[in-house]
Amino acid sequence: MAQALDITSALQNAQNPDPTVRNQAEEQLSSFRSRDLASYLLSLASELANNQKPAESRQIAGLLLKNSLDAPSEANKAELNRQWQALDQALKQHIKQLLLSALTAEEQVARHTSALAIAKVAAIELPVKQWQELIPKLLESMQTPTGCTGLKQATLETFGYVCEEMGRFDEVILDQEQVNNVLTAVVQGTAQQEDKNVRLAAITALFNALEFAHTNFENDGERDYLMQVICQCTTDAMVQIKERSFECLVRIAALHYDKLRPYMQEIFNLVQRAVKDQEEDVAKQGIEFWCTVCEEEIDVQVEQDEGDSTVINHHLVKQALQPLVEMLLQQLTKQEEEQDKEEGIWNLSMAAGTCLGLVANTVSNDVIPLVLPFVTENIGKTQSTEDWRHREAATFAFGSIMEGLSAEEAAKLVGMGMGFLCNALRDPNTQVRHTTAWTIGRIFEKLQSSGAEAQLLNTDTLPKIIQVLLESIHDEPHIAEKVCYAICQLAAGLREAGAAELLSQFFKEIVQALLEAGQRACEPQAQARLQLQAFEAINEVVRGASDATQPLVGQLVPLMISKLQQTFQAAPPGAPADVRARQQELQGLLCGVLQVIVQKLSDGDAAKSMILLYVDTIMEVLLTVFQAQGQQGVHEEAMLAVGALTYASGKGFLKYMPGFFPFLKLGLANHQEWQVCQVSVGVLGDVCRALDDQMMPFCGELLPILLQNLQSNDVHRNVKPGILSCFGDLVLAVGDKFEEAGMLPTVLSMLQSAQQLSVMQQQSSDEESLEYNTSLRISIFEAYSGIFNGLSAPKISQYLKAPAESIVQFTEYVYNDRENADDGVRQAAVSLFGDIAAQLPGSGPLFQSRQYIQELVRDCRSSDDQKLVSSAQWAQEAIQKAVMAR
Repeated sequence: MAQALDITSALQNAQNPDPTVRNQAEEQLSSFRSRDLASYLLSLASELANNQKPAESRQIAGLLLKNSLDAPSEANKAELNRQWQALDQALKQHIKQLLLSALTAEEQVARHTSALAIAKVAAIELPVKQWQELIPKLLESMQTPTGCTGLKQATLETFGYVCEEMGRFDEVILDQEQVNNVLTAVVQGTAQQEDKNVRLAAITALFNALEFAHTNFENDGERDYLMQVICQCTTDAMVQIKERSFECLVRIAALHYDKLRPYMQEIFNLVQRAVKDQEEDVAKQGIEFWCTVCEEEIDVQVEQDEGDSTVINHHLVKQALQPLVEMLLQQLTKQEEEQDKEEGIWNLSMAAGTCLGLVANTVSNDVIPLVLPFVTENIGKTQSTEDWRHREAATFAFGSIMEGLSAEEAAKLVGMGMGFLCNALRDPNTQVRHTTAWTIGRIFEKLQSSGAEAQLLNTDTLPKIIQVLLESIHDEPHIAEKVCYAICQLAAGLREAGAAELLSQFFKEIVQALLEAGQRACEPQAQARLQLQAFEAINEVVRGASDATQPLVGQLVPLMISKLQQTFQAAPPGAPADVRARQQELQGLLCGVLQVIVQKLSDGDAAKSMILLYVDTIMEVLLTVFQAQGQQGVHEEAMLAVGALTYASGKGFLKYMPGFFPFLKLGLANHQEWQVCQVSVGVLGDVCRALDDQMMPFCGELLPILLQNLQSNDVHRNVKPGILSCFGDLVLAVGDKFEEAGMLPTVLSMLQSAQQLSVMQQQSSDEESLEYNTSLRISIFEAYSGIFNGLSAPKISQYLKAPAESIVQFTEYVYNDRENADDGVRQAAVSLFGDIAAQLPGSGPLFQSRQYIQELVRDCRSSDDQKLVSSAQWAQEAIQKAVMAR
């Protein structure tokens, strides 16, 4: 009993506002857990299940118990799973009984917390066929009399959380009988005679259970019944039930698009009713349903375009197009005052605009005759002070549909409307100006992707557009941010269209305006967003700078250096964390601009001389940025800037290695920030290409770090393909010295393991794994190419004759994976075949009697990508020579 009193006191003190008391209690609880996990968990479960204990201590007990079973990281979660499974069976059974008994607690917070904890235990035990009595026990609880609303609500919550946990697994955990029982229970919970909180818990649980209802949705009768129940709930008196019901319809649209057609008329009517009832959260979910249908039909269209004849587009959006668009347009005028100043706001107007954009992406030009009259009628309205809503809505509609239109139709609309939009940047209402700036940016983004920008922007039209944009960049910060976005898209489009010289006469004026915008003083979050967009725009303007403006680009180098130096005074030692964070953000943006400038000026010898004048100062300031981070990590953008500098410096970069090498190693070992680690691996490749054989003195320290990263489970897998490519860069740089240092066999073994992993990865179906496998394959081929080109003929014969056979077999396996074909993989593979043929003596027999190699080369030669064609032509010539020489 004393122990129970101790745990109650500790749990209560853990919530004490006095930090001394709170910290002492937290330490006691942590020590208890470390000393005796079994007693700790049992004490928490007992506290949670005891109706005599305070609600506060019961809640924290349940949360601590839940957190002892789950963790954000997979590694920590696996360890907690192991700890639970290692406990005595009788003890675990007792804890589970206590948790189930807590579902009957008088306090709602105890019931709720118990439901959370039960789901975490289920996530550990159900996948390994333990606690099979859980579902039957919960079903029993649902059979209690109607008056036991607390238990029913808690049981339904538990069903929902358990289903949510089971949905995280790739494999099937709940069998069909269990799914049927859960669905029956939660559907019964939605009955009108039940308490409203029970019905809310039931419809919420149904949302989570839909993930497992695939078999039920194949049955017409069961599907009809489920849809009837959900649709009825969308008209419930309780707003939360209506909202959850529409969330169910959204989930069904994503999971069972092919089964929706018979229910669309009723669902459309329900969405219209939700919009008319002016319950915004419900209406937003109704609109989200149509967003999801659009997304499904867009995906189906993409799959059909790629040759998949098994998917069917039911054209649900097109069938409802006119009334759907009318409904969405009506919602655009329901803006909130000053919503343009709130980042990330999500109201009915924003939801409708987003949905309208998806509709346009679904039906393309068919949306124009439905939207254009609304735009024409409202964009110039000025009869009353409230007409700004109509002007803003019309502009929002115009910008929203732009992405989905064909290039020809988009160009026509822009030709008609650009002059009007430029004038609208001077509208008296800030929300109209904000949306107008956004719309102009969307237009430039669309024209950029369609290649139509150069046709509409010429020496007559461009000066007027530039003038109004440079005027508007001085508007309120949130409007200036969108103007910067528009300039960014404008510059990018002209560069891609080969018409960047059109901006040459405005280069200095544009960059000056962007620099001023980037250093405007305003509210911190608004300043951060404006700075980010302003510097992004500077980067695009610099990337597209013509030869005539290169001297002006060169003048930016000392300016960026000076601005970086000024940041070191912005956060002296001991400065608050938020001040240091802002300093690092600004340093990152400035390093990013420096990187782009260095890349731009490194393209030609004349321009490169401008960089070489400042290279010492640039490296000095970048090293200061690294030093400002201390041992906390490496600044990602500064690392990228160093990578760009290696190209300009060449072998001269060796003089900077003593200062830079410690930070490169720190970046490579930074497992916690995997993007920094990934960037550091890429920069190591840049350094290898710059230094060539001068890289050898550093290999002894680098190889263990790289090998450890490959073997460690703590390193994000996205880092590892780049490391494989890096091995090729290292061998290409130092040649036979790599083998003489005894490193080559280990690297070749790693590449063999990577090939096996790639074959295993092909079994995965999720998009992330497929993308990773594509990256892995490219890196394997690139690594081997570097090794074949870096070693001498004798070393190649000694070490690579046997691996060459496995490479050819692996490539055949990759080639036959037509479903996941990728041009980058084909490019790397065909280039490697050319390298093997050219570098490996006696390689001719490898290429004979392998029909797929001829097919691969032929496929690559017929590509629209000229780089791929050139690689294939070279490989074909090398292979022919090798075959003839056998």
